[in-house]
Amino acid sequence: MTPKVFLELVELRTKIASMTPFLLANAYVLYHYKGFNLLNFILMLISLLAVDMATTALNNFQDYLTAKKKHGFNYEVHNAVVKYNLASRTVFITIIMLFSIAVVSGLLLYLRTDLLIILLGALSFLVGILYTSGPIPISRTPFGEVFSGFFMGFVITFLTIYIQKSDLINLSLIGAKLNLTIIYPDLIRIFIFSFPLILEIAAIMLANNICDIKDDLSNNRYTLATYLGKEKSLTIFSWLYYFSYLSVLAAILLNIVPVYAIIVFISWPYLRKNINIFKLKQNKKETFVLAVKNFTIFNYLNLLAFLLAFIF
Repeated sequence: MTPKVFLELVELRTKIASMTPFLLANAYVLYHYKGFNLLNFILMLISLLAVDMATTALNNFQDYLTAKKKHGFNYEVHNAVVKYNLASRTVFITIIMLFSIAVVSGLLLYLRTDLLIILLGALSFLVGILYTSGPIPISRTPFGEVFSGFFMGFVITFLTIYIQKSDLINLSLIGAKLNLTIIYPDLIRIFIFSFPLILEIAAIMLANNICDIKDDLSNNRYTLATYLGKEKSLTIFSWLYYFSYLSVLAAILLNIVPVYAIIVFISWPYLRKNINIFKLKQNKKETFVLAVKNFTIFNYLNLLAFLLAFIF
């Protein structure tokens, strides 16, 4: 397998959905807390990238194995397994290697932190696998947007902050007794901070499923979009962005993000234009990318706000 084929199999271009929460969470740490552990940062980055790539490869492999409709953009061009006629053994070994890298780096991170990392890490791995495989993959149910939004938007953000500020939650096992102490105000602030990420990652997944409604019905995949239909799904798609702006405003007022985050609102005309274009035409090849562009513009303006706060 050449590097080019590997990068298409793991869809490296889509990793912005996991890397953005990671980067924003590190900006949050630098803005609110003292101290920064570079080695923990590196281990988290490796584990996060590896598990994300493994999950994507597994999803493509699962699509290849279960597809009933053998034509259309999503099957013939988008799926690297089909496009490059990859051997099942090669794809399987690649997936195992990526998951192994993620596990090893995750275990090293656990040894440098505490029990909560291994528990949340294991849960995230399990959800990542069940999201794309098993008898009924989560991604093929109406709960795909909820799981992807919560785990990629909140859990990644929380874990990234937690490995730098491990006194947010104290989980310890003493004999047969499990002790848990939570600093609720900080946890609530982190959730509010991550809320736009939760919503807009869900929007990306919803846009993907709206584009695939016909193919999903042909392949017995009953996503949220197939249940609600195109019109209702497009309405929800729009509202996810509206609530993202409201959550940023709340975060500014609560001093969770710097006041410079007000610059996020300059993206509204651009995002609204993309939302309207997507409402007119839902196509994986031409308009799905607009959801990714919206996510990128919105959240990297938020990241820029932190940079301005550090400078000024």
